[in-house]
Amino acid sequence: MDAAAIALPQPTAASRLLGLMPGVALSAGLAFAAIAIRRLPGLGHLSPAMIAILLGMVLRRIIGLRPNVKAGLGFTMRTLLRLAVVLLGLQVTFAQIIGMGLTPLLAVVAGLLVCFFGTVWLGARLGVEPKLARLIATGTSICGASAIVAANSVTRGKDEEVGYALAAITLLGIVAMLTEPAASLLLHMAPGRAGIWVGASLHDVAQVVAAASQLGDEATRNATIAKMVRILMLAPMVLSMAAYEHHRHKGRKISDEPHAKIPMPWFVLGFLALAGLNSGGMVPAEVIRITGLTAGIMLAAAVGAMGFAMDLRALHRKGLRPLILAVASWLLIAGVSLGLTYLS
Repeated sequence: MDAAAIALPQPTAASRLLGLMPGVALSAGLAFAAIAIRRLPGLGHLSPAMIAILLGMVLRRIIGLRPNVKAGLGFTMRTLLRLAVVLLGLQVTFAQIIGMGLTPLLAVVAGLLVCFFGTVWLGARLGVEPKLARLIATGTSICGASAIVAANSVTRGKDEEVGYALAAITLLGIVAMLTEPAASLLLHMAPGRAGIWVGASLHDVAQVVAAASQLGDEATRNATIAKMVRILMLAPMVLSMAAYEHHRHKGRKISDEPHAKIPMPWFVLGFLALAGLNSGGMVPAEVIRITGLTAGIMLAAAVGAMGFAMDLRALHRKGLRPLILAVASWLLIAGVSLGLTYLS
């Protein structure tokens, strides 16, 4: 029989689910270990997510990254994280969103634009490859790894450029997550204002919530709203990059690959839908409490997976200049956002 005529068996839903289990179990273990550690004396001021990401980084160094956990880690960092963000919608009402005022939200967008174009400009001065500079700019200014993957659907960077951008953004997001809450306390920022700053400047959704949770409920709520505004900017920013690439190549197709498309931020729409239900008083208080706890566990699992999956070796392969650019990009958005937050 012709070997080409032999159809390979397609993976079933059950086999795909089983393939996710080791990585999901590892992520859940990090989350529950973090919750237990938080109960130790002197650690109650730390969030489970903050502890989970540090545990993940340490455990990665001890046991390494095994192939059987990769799929589950990716599922946790993407799908479960987005489900957690949707559930956070039940902790917010439209009255609270409107109560933030239009000026702080415009400040968030202004900080994003300054960061993106400033990073691209500085990348050219440092001699960083343009595609890598745009990936770093997008990841810093909008929403971390998700934005890098979305931007690469039109910039078509090399695998090593994408890997470098992901590693640099993840590393600096962790640094920002650990330092910005402390900086806001040193600056004696009010919790609401500190939350806007964190949401306007940190890289990834999970890092934003983990950092803001150190500062209280008001800070967490404002940080989440500010971050949602940045995520809503993903589609227009990627469309703008696609138009730029189209013009630069004089109409030649950017990519013939079927996956080169702009992702729909469905989790943002889900967040707004649940916020609408909560605004109408349709959700019992006990449901709000339980979903808040569930979202916290899922976020701890997601950032724990992020810490475990982070590959710092990618930073060695392209030298220091792109890392300098990534650091400068973070400092730019943190500084500009801080100034705009105080002015708003």
